Amino acid sequence: MLAKITSFALVGLEGVPVEVEADINKGMTSYELVGLPDAAVKESRERINSAIRNSRLHFPVNRITVNLAPADIKKEGSHYDLPIALAILMASGQLEGAETDGIVMLGELALDGFIRPVQGILPALISAERRGFKNFIIPFANANEAAYIDGARVYALKSLTQAVEFLTGAGSFEPVAHKSFAVALSSSRYGADMSLVKGQYVAKRAIEIAAAGGHNILLSGPPGSGKTMLARCLPTIMPDLTFEEALEVTQIHSVAGELGEEGIVSLRPFRTPHHTATTVSLCGGGNTKIRPGEISKAHKGVLFLDELPEYSRSTLESLRQPLEDKVITVTRAGGAVTFPADFMLCASMNPCPCGNYGSSYKQCTCTPSQIRRYRAKISGPLLDRIDLQVEVDSVPYEQLAAEEGGESSSEVKKRVERARAIQRERFGGAHTNAGMGEAEIKKYCRLSPECEAVLQSAFERLSLSARARSRIIKVARTIADLDFSADIKPEHILEATSYRNFDVKEV
Repeated sequence: MLAKITSFALVGLEGVPVEVEADINKGMTSYELVGLPDAAVKESRERINSAIRNSRLHFPVNRITVNLAPADIKKEGSHYDLPIALAILMASGQLEGAETDGIVMLGELALDGFIRPVQGILPALISAERRGFKNFIIPFANANEAAYIDGARVYALKSLTQAVEFLTGAGSFEPVAHKSFAVALSSSRYGADMSLVKGQYVAKRAIEIAAAGGHNILLSGPPGSGKTMLARCLPTIMPDLTFEEALEVTQIHSVAGELGEEGIVSLRPFRTPHHTATTVSLCGGGNTKIRPGEISKAHKGVLFLDELPEYSRSTLESLRQPLEDKVITVTRAGGAVTFPADFMLCASMNPCPCGNYGSSYKQCTCTPSQIRRYRAKISGPLLDRIDLQVEVDSVPYEQLAAEEGGESSSEVKKRVERARAIQRERFGGAHTNAGMGEAEIKKYCRLSPECEAVLQSAFERLSLSARARSRIIKVARTIADLDFSADIKPEHILEATSYRNFDVKEV
């Protein structure tokens, strides 16, 4: 007897329907699993056997053939346990009257029949719904993750016994209740706030500009000057995630297995990998299954690279393509997978090996050649892709001891949101100034003769590249938006140029 059940495979974040076919015939007892399964799927036989027997059901002692179609896609993960087990039970005639048409099933089985949670539930369900599927059976522990998909009937079950009762109509189960993203958003809080940052007025202004236009930023200053605190404040002044953005981010974290109990990512991601991170951990990959890296986990948020020169050269250079394209394609022997990577890069570094070059309070002990070698660890093409390069000096004691704080993140966030609203109206979407191409720069960033003269002077004096010129214009456009100015003025160009610290300062 032949039985068929639908499940889903994930290729990156895209779900592909998989037909789980089970055929049971008379003959010598055997169990054959075909359809390009990986090791986790091949090991499912013993889990399924024990789960069926411990659920007081019968595991057939016949010739069993299980096929996972289509056979040209590699099947990875343990979420095929549940559909395989149910297909075997149907093929052996133990699920009389069971209705499985149009139902997508995913779940790993424990030896006692309990359905364990699996990774990638959200992208699988979203892909399945786009293909017309409306009914799903998933592990109970993944219920929160599926509760934000509107229009789908998702049944979160605890055991194989419950799945059998659901399919045969022997038990009554309610679908997962839909949750409101607004409630999750209102209950989320960041751990930092701009009001806690003492002094650093220039750096705080630069952080605000970066958030308003989606620009990359580099903070350079001595140890203890507050670079990390400033970086952690960056997500707090960015606009709240929209529901669509939250779903994109949640899909990535679901595939990576880093989703919290809430079931959705409601805050802007802030990823800060250690400087010993490899290129694979940053970009994504893996020996068996291709998983998203840190730059994809920072999608719609901030990737913070502390002590930038300490990262390996190859790791830093791998950032160049995703910074431009906002996606990254990871190619391995098993295939190629594209992950979204629309993040803001915030980096920090000491200005020299001892950390005190340019400080108003401590003397630098490094030689000019040491400083040049230290800075040369960061390539010119990568620096060109960082719109704002800002110096951060140590804060004097009087400012640190002052009781009054600066503006709170919520106050700064209001100005950032107003600037983003101008950009949405300008570009007709969620586009930011940082994402403008040359055609858009010509259209939306027309410069007066006075502005052209200021920019030409900076271009020639600092020997800027064509990319650096475009970055200055984009930053000037954001500064103008913050000033509610329809036109870019000379003072906007001057301020934008002042944030090219590594172009201005010579050693």
